[in-house]
Amino acid sequence: MRTLLAITALVAASAAAAQPAASLDARTAQAIIAGCVAHSTAKRQSHAIAVVDAGGHLVAALRMDGNGSGIMDFSMAKARAVAAWGFPTAQMETSARATPGFANAPHVVTVAGGVPVWTADGRSRIGAVGASGEAPADDAACAEAGIRAAGLRSSRAS
Repeated sequence: MRTLLAITALVAASAAAAQPAASLDARTAQAIIAGCVAHSTAKRQSHAIAVVDAGGHLVAALRMDGNGSGIMDFSMAKARAVAAWGFPTAQMETSARATPGFANAPHVVTVAGGVPVWTADGRSRIGAVGASGEAPADDAACAEAGIRAAGLRSSRAS
């Protein structure tokens, strides 16, 4: 009986280990964008929104009316910066002031609007959102709204 229980536990542990890590799929990325758009539209604002996976690869993007291509590039840079460093671009500004040389490190953006995406339980960072086109605080609020609308978190569970 003990052998059977040990084998069952081993098989269960192997199955759990074989489960793929949490990831950001296209449907979820589209839900984030829809939430950003709803937030932005309600405030009569317009953003370019980029959603990347944890590796910084683009999953979904939308450039709302009124934004040029440079704004879209900036939103992608914000999202990729967060994917690379793991914390919001608003904090990168503070870090750049406190840490000599940090502002010149690769993938650092010192303007708010890049926000990490965590799973609903706050255990796994699965990607990032970059929003641009309005004031930095509004860009960050748009990204946060999109993440919430998709049922996800913008910070690790405490």
